[in-house]
Amino acid sequence: MQTITVLGATGSIGCSTIDVILRHPDKYRVFAISGNKQIDKLMKQAKQCAARYVVLSDVHQYDDAVKKAAEYQVDSEILCGPKALEEVSSAPEVTTVMAAIVGAAGLLPTLAAVRAGKRVLLANKEALVMSGALFIEAANQSGAKILPIDSEHNAIFQCLPDNFVYGNLAASGIKQILLTGSGGPFRTRELDTFNSITVDEACAHPNWSMGRKITVDSATMMNKGLEFIEACWLFGASVDDITVVLHPQSVIHSMVQYNDGSVIAQMGNPDMRTPIAYGLSWPERIEAGVAQLDFAKMQSLSFDSPCYQRYPNLKLAIDACASGQAATTRLNAANEIAVASFLAGKIGFNDITRVNEETLNGMEPMQVSSLQQILEEDRKAREIADGLVRGLI
Repeated sequence: MQTITVLGATGSIGCSTIDVILRHPDKYRVFAISGNKQIDKLMKQAKQCAARYVVLSDVHQYDDAVKKAAEYQVDSEILCGPKALEEVSSAPEVTTVMAAIVGAAGLLPTLAAVRAGKRVLLANKEALVMSGALFIEAANQSGAKILPIDSEHNAIFQCLPDNFVYGNLAASGIKQILLTGSGGPFRTRELDTFNSITVDEACAHPNWSMGRKITVDSATMMNKGLEFIEACWLFGASVDDITVVLHPQSVIHSMVQYNDGSVIAQMGNPDMRTPIAYGLSWPERIEAGVAQLDFAKMQSLSFDSPCYQRYPNLKLAIDACASGQAATTRLNAANEIAVASFLAGKIGFNDITRVNEETLNGMEPMQVSSLQQILEEDRKAREIADGLVRGLI
């Protein structure tokens, strides 16, 4: 019986996680769930999965949460704030943590779970983008098992050989990792119309149902850029070891190409319950509620290389990965500010790239080696990006 904390329970990953958990009450029980603003939804989930604790990220929502708990007849204890998130992630009773808080806010509780030696189902890519070296070092010291949940990284994990050597792909017979991406909703749109892209258009992904921030990141392919950085840390790969491949159908979730000419791919319908179920049950497999692929109805699978003129954010992320930890931390911070500003109607779609690029160009290169330095670079980058946004309004 695994005892699980679900960080970011009200998001798409969190909801899918609870769906899989409830399908297997003999295998999993919920210790704690966390959320941000969707208190009604969070209380319904707490009732549904009998969570011992419900954690709100904002301490100012405590009174409202208590009222909602009484309304929904929830017996869970209500906690609030960043420290509470870290506590339910590292509690001795917890065996597994689903890290699904979007953005930099998920870093500290996820790192707390890693330091406590938990099985960490990593859906928060920003944890590695911001602090990859510290994160991997903490896992090595504690014995934590990091299992990737992003569909692409989970696919790569499934395609690796049993004798995989972290940080030495050649010793594992691997030629390269092929990281797939759909190309988002603007894969064929005329470039000269990008200035007129609306929020609703950017939030309409052709294949996946996701939150608004990550959907915009998919439209700019920044999401693929962040996944590129995450893949380097997860598998000990260099920038030259990974190639991004456009695959509009989102059926092949990623591939590993071997020295003998073989390519092993992981395929499935675009449903996050598949990688979530694999992370929960690894090394076994459980039913996830996902429909099987019907190959007779599959008309075609197509592939292409990404055009950096169309996806400049992808190039920014790959270059930042080559530059080092400070650059990837800064890029993630700037992008969070830029995307939030776009969603709020303050800047245009093309301005997202402008804010990201100018933030990076406005900061001196440096090496970071501590969590304090990382958080300070994150703060500085947000401050610069926010100033750039104000200048564009």
